Amino acid sequence: MWFKRKARNRRLSRGQVLDVKVRSSVAAKARARMLATALAVIVGTFVSLFLFWRAGEWVLDRLVYQNSSFAIRKIDIYTDGVISPEQLRRWSSVRTGDNLFALDLARVQRDLELVPRISSVSIERILPDTLRIRVAEREPVAQVNVPRQRPGGAGLELVVYELDIDGYVMIPLDPRQRAVPLLAPSDRLPAISGINTAELQPGRRLESAPVQSALQLIRAFENSPMAGLTELRRIDVSSVSVLTVTTDEGSQITFGLKDFDRQLRRWQKVYEECARYRKTIVSLDLAVSDNAPLRIQEAVVAPPPVQRTPDPPRPRRRNV
Repeated sequence: MWFKRKARNRRLSRGQVLDVKVRSSVAAKARARMLATALAVIVGTFVSLFLFWRAGEWVLDRLVYQNSSFAIRKIDIYTDGVISPEQLRRWSSVRTGDNLFALDLARVQRDLELVPRISSVSIERILPDTLRIRVAEREPVAQVNVPRQRPGGAGLELVVYELDIDGYVMIPLDPRQRAVPLLAPSDRLPAISGINTAELQPGRRLESAPVQSALQLIRAFENSPMAGLTELRRIDVSSVSVLTVTTDEGSQITFGLKDFDRQLRRWQKVYEECARYRKTIVSLDLAVSDNAPLRIQEAVVAPPPVQRTPDPPRPRRRNV
């Protein structure tokens, strides 16, 4: 009896195991079908997107990037300075016939702004065939003369750098790069001396406090009545506390690093008083707040009573 009961239990167990195996096989096949369907959908979607992307590229190439209707026929260049439009075109590397939409505007802007003489650039597309470039130039207000040995050791040569009002270092423009002629020699820029020549890197801003003060003095001088009476020829910034100015008359005027308007007014009063008595200033220390040290001498030729005509403002031009 015990053996018969056990045999009947074994048959029941085998049936249950067979039923589980059948169900597991069906579930595995269902999962395989679902996986295959998902993979087919993913692959189909990827292929469709790839074909759509390639078709979009082809359409863009045919209708936009290779469309002669969008070829650049006019480059509209405007600058507020003196650089010739042809030179700006060469620096931008843009040519008529280039596709307006294929042109990398960021690259053109970057190439132009790498030129130390240029402060900022804006570029826009004007459909269907015009590229508009707007350039803001840095205006030189001072120069730095650096003597250097000629190649091969054959004597010295003078290398000239220019500074704008913010202290950015520039290389003077070649006359062929200019749209207007150079200033006359009598209108040359004030020379700043005493600068560390290692800091004179084109495109770099000079942060030295005396240099920045010298540039602010030039601005204040140009807006003062003294600009009609004399001219600044050289500003020595070798001292950390004062600026020593040499005028076109040979006078040496010492300035503090601040409050230039007040110091210029004091200079004007002393200058005019000396002119009344036919004297010229040899040296004047305006860095001293009271009782400024003054040396004068007899004027060989009386100072002209008529003020100099100030330089006209730089015109803004439109170059096309």
